[in-house]
Amino acid sequence: MAKFSRWWGKDTRKGTPVVVTMENPNFSVVEIDGPDAAFRPVDKDRGKNARQFTWVLLLKAHQAVGCLSWIGNFLWALLGTIKKRMDAQAVCGLVGISRRLLAPPIQSVSNFCVVLFLIQSADRLILCLGCFWIKFKKIKPRIQGDPFNSEDLEGSGYEYPMVLIQIPMCNEKEVYEQSISAVCQMDWPKDHLLIQVLDDSDDQSIQLLIEGEVLRWSQKGVNIIYRHRLVRTGYKAGNLKSAMNCDYVKQYEFVAIFDADFQPNPDFLKLTVPHFKDNPELGLVQARWSFVNKDENLLTRLQNINLCFHFEVEQQVNGVYLNFFGFNGTAGVWRIKALEDSGGWLERTTVEDMDIAVRAHLNGWKFIFLNDVRALCEVPESYEAYKKQQHRWHSGPMQLFRFCLPAIITSKHSPCTKIHPIYSPYLLFENTMSVTKFHAMVSGLFQLGSSYEWVVTKKAGRASEPDLLAAEERESKAMNHPPLHRGVSESGLSELNRFKEHQESGPKPPAKKMNKIYKKELALAFLLLTAALRSLLSAQGVHFYFLLFQGVSFLLVGLDLIGEQVS
Repeated sequence: MAKFSRWWGKDTRKGTPVVVTMENPNFSVVEIDGPDAAFRPVDKDRGKNARQFTWVLLLKAHQAVGCLSWIGNFLWALLGTIKKRMDAQAVCGLVGISRRLLAPPIQSVSNFCVVLFLIQSADRLILCLGCFWIKFKKIKPRIQGDPFNSEDLEGSGYEYPMVLIQIPMCNEKEVYEQSISAVCQMDWPKDHLLIQVLDDSDDQSIQLLIEGEVLRWSQKGVNIIYRHRLVRTGYKAGNLKSAMNCDYVKQYEFVAIFDADFQPNPDFLKLTVPHFKDNPELGLVQARWSFVNKDENLLTRLQNINLCFHFEVEQQVNGVYLNFFGFNGTAGVWRIKALEDSGGWLERTTVEDMDIAVRAHLNGWKFIFLNDVRALCEVPESYEAYKKQQHRWHSGPMQLFRFCLPAIITSKHSPCTKIHPIYSPYLLFENTMSVTKFHAMVSGLFQLGSSYEWVVTKKAGRASEPDLLAAEERESKAMNHPPLHRGVSESGLSELNRFKEHQESGPKPPAKKMNKIYKKELALAFLLLTAALRSLLSAQGVHFYFLLFQGVSFLLVGLDLIGEQVS
């Protein structure tokens, strides 16, 4: 029974003592014990409960933390008071320093940008007025008489000059066949024409395809040569320079250059070469570009607008009134003597076309732009390809500016002619490309690593409807006629045929395409849209519309919604 009472008193106690006190003297104080008082053992030596000891420790810790918190708040308040007393003097000092050191250069840069904007606006206005005058007066370069008709001399084709055609290409598998086919169908005497296919591809399979295409046209009687450099330095300029060093080039008077995605019409040479006759100062005849994929997406439409302004206004006006404009690198015919007198192709920049044009102009050669002679080509369909193209186009001119500035200043030309090669136009869409272009110009001016990058613009290999019909007609003729007999010179085609059979045997899975996110453009879109909202709240309506449209433009580009998706 004693063990049970101890267990009951230890673990199963119910109720607590109750003390009732009354202020009325008629009542007495009574203490009522709990129901388990009779079973509770009398243990005077029992220690305190462990739970009570824990609560005591927690209480002490809480008091200590409260003391530390009070000390921290006191120190923080003291530091805040000291800071408030020092802020006034510090802010006044910083404002004074900013006003003396930062404000003048910022204001100078702003004034410089305003001056550049006014010069650019005046240039755009003058060019537009010149374009309207050319349209009104119907001014354009004309060919006098029939330059190829000779009554005094006998012999077929005697009046046709020797023309060399160069097609530089590099890993452009999608378009090589179209360009070679178009050039080989030129309406020009075969004994006065030589075609050089300058292949800089590093993919051996593409080399075999291009070489096989050249051999096929050579078997048809076309005077065409395939060249592949073992040491591929200097990019496109090095490729052209290597081709011009061949001994047989000395027999030719003119050279026409076409990129791998260009498809000139058969009468291209007959519309361009005659302008050189009786005009010994003429060094270049440039034709206009037309785009087979201009309606593919929003990006190609914007590029079409921009490049139409470039050809229709800039190059046409400068060609008529100044006899100078930047060579576009393709769809042009050069007098070989002009290239040689100007130093030939140089590898110092990634814009070898502008480089040779500036040097030829400084040497006194004149240029002609033919707005009614056009060559089909492609524009980049994805923003990624367009961005890389624009980087090269704007980084190279800044490099060229460093190299040619002394020659431009010391030349004997008029000041307006000197300054023309330096600045370039911008449209509203070009503002969206300001991030890429500014980075490209800075890298080119200070010769950073990215200024020496040469990335071949990705092509889609699209063809126009006449080209598709012609291809279908060629295929039908090929089915009706027996194949050409292969001689010893075509022994290399066996490897090409095996490669094609291997490619056709296995189906390729379709490449997955996705939108690429451009963080810089998105950051600028957020900044411009935020500024537009602030302008709206501050009732600045004119600024609001400009910032809104420009912010939306950056947003579309940043989300890759204006061009073809990247695979």
